[in-house]
Amino acid sequence: MSQEKPQLYHCDICKKTFSHKCNLTTHRRIHTGEKPFHCDSCGKSFSTSSYLTTHNRIHTGEKPFHCNICGKLFTARNDLTKHRRIHTGEKPFFCDICGRSFSRNSSLTTHKRIHTGKKPFHCDVCGKSFAANNRLTKHKFLHTGEKPFHCNICDKLFTTSTDLTQHVRIHTGEKPFHCNICGKFLSTSSSLTEHIRIHTGEKPFRCNICGKKFSASSSLTKHRHIHTGKKPFCCDICGKSFSYYSILTVHERIHTGEKPYHCDICGESFSLNKSLTRHISVHKKV
Repeated sequence: MSQEKPQLYHCDICKKTFSHKCNLTTHRRIHTGEKPFHCDSCGKSFSTSSYLTTHNRIHTGEKPFHCNICGKLFTARNDLTKHRRIHTGEKPFFCDICGRSFSRNSSLTTHKRIHTGKKPFHCDVCGKSFAANNRLTKHKFLHTGEKPFHCNICDKLFTTSTDLTQHVRIHTGEKPFHCNICGKFLSTSSSLTEHIRIHTGEKPFRCNICGKKFSASSSLTKHRHIHTGKKPFCCDICGKSFSYYSILTVHERIHTGEKPYHCDICGESFSLNKSLTRHISVHKKV
């Protein structure tokens, strides 16, 4: 006696097949845009009850998902899954063009635009286009001058929460990203990605003028200023312009007096990391 085949449910729009009718119902909301689940606190709508449940934790502060390595808490299970890759170094998403791997699918999607040249996010003020929405958000602050993120330690302001998070690590010394080849710890995921290329020799960024290759896109951007003579980074206080943002950041400390690098031995502070390094060598000689 032949076993009866399970009933399948087909989407009449994209023909995708589901084994349960409830999954088809949820899937069709992708096409219809229906969001029947509403947050009682802020009114925001969602396509599934699980998305609403996760969203409600923003209001309640609940973080039920716990990293058993560092103890950090998360509101959603998928956020914990992504976070754990910091510790494991896992990068399950691969670019089928150049072979580069990523810890997040969204990062892979953005990366592929390097190959395609696609920049779908446009500034409605100046028309400049970007491959990632977060880069557009950061760019818009150039027009508004807004810096809504504030460092509680030194009072410095930043345009994005990511910039603030990375900056705070100057004060705390936190380096949560670990190279599984040499064991070095880095303060940002992008620094780890670039560092690993020291071991692999990978240089995926090529200058279309002279052909020189670079391990980091920021290095290519800086290099191009040699050809153009462009100095796009301007000091808001004195108006002096610089080819590199890092040089502008250091220059601004002349005006602010900021000295973010501290000697753990005697407590003296410095505006440059290399000045701190030289200073520490004096202690070692004593």
